[in-house]
Amino acid sequence: MDKQQPPVVVHPLVEGKRLVKIHDQSVGKARGLDDLVEFLRRAGLEDMDVDNHSIIEWRGGGSGVWA
Repeated sequence: MDKQQPPVVVHPLVEGKRLVKIHDQSVGKARGLDDLVEFLRRAGLEDMDVDNHSIIEWRGGGSGVWA
């Protein structure tokens, strides 16, 4: 049985930004954690631990990779 994908996926850095998808919907390109937190807030996912891998899948590096 396949492991279920977390609802939030942060894609690898491209030109200083990381594409963020929530439930397979693109919600924007984040330049840093502040942008990601705002996207999560708008989606009703406030106060999330950005290092919780059951919620956020980090591709191309973890929460500290932005430059």
